[in-house]
Amino acid sequence: MMRTWTLPTLLVLGGAAVATGQIRSGSPGAATAFLLAFLALAGVYSPLIFPRSTGALEAQRRSAVDGRPVVYWRPGCKYCMRLRIKLGRSARRLHWVDIWRDPTAAAAVRAANDGNETVPTVVVAGQSHTNPDPEWVREQLSRSV
Repeated sequence: MMRTWTLPTLLVLGGAAVATGQIRSGSPGAATAFLLAFLALAGVYSPLIFPRSTGALEAQRRSAVDGRPVVYWRPGCKYCMRLRIKLGRSARRLHWVDIWRDPTAAAAVRAANDGNETVPTVVVAGQSHTNPDPEWVREQLSRSV
């Protein structure tokens, strides 16, 4: 859980340090701009832009019932962010599992990727797909339920 927030926390602290330096040098406008930029980056790299994560076993159970894909991801992963952003609102319909919060999920990803924790790994009908095209995922989602 803690490493999920490490990068966003460092970005906020770094932004505060840069803003403090700008204020001390007499540039409150630049300080505000830097702080806002660092806060935006912290938001992007936080788990906040992703739908609420469930556990791996719960996601698998739900997927078996409704046929929706399961997405294994981790905060800070640029490919996960790309998938999430490109899916837009339809991303909420997927079952998202944070591998840093669930050791079972991390093990499932390693099993699907030759021992590597490569994300995003999307599981559709029991088949794993590593870093798939967002359009393909959207198509798979439209086929479910």
